[in-house]
Amino acid sequence: MGSIDCATTVIGILYYGATELNPVLAGVVSNIPLFMVLKLTATICVGGTYLLGHRILHTTQDKTTKSFKISNATMKVVYIGLIAFLTIVVINNFTVLIA
Repeated sequence: MGSIDCATTVIGILYYGATELNPVLAGVVSNIPLFMVLKLTATICVGGTYLLGHRILHTTQDKTTKSFKISNATMKVVYIGLIAFLTIVVINNFTVLIA
């Protein structure tokens, strides 16, 4: 979803006159290669952090403890939240491109 967000944002900026709404990245949008590197690096870092956290959590020997169950549920909620957020962003990007 992050790479689709990056691609649709770049297409929108280059061909449709769209603007980046993220104030952190809005300043570098004039430099498309740098913008893409930053956007994709953020995607990789978020995904990598989730995967690393999931791997560390599941190395636990006792998966029946309350803390494991809470941590595992939290990881799932965060994952679903990230996917939902990025889905909304991508839908917004496509809406801008279509309009």
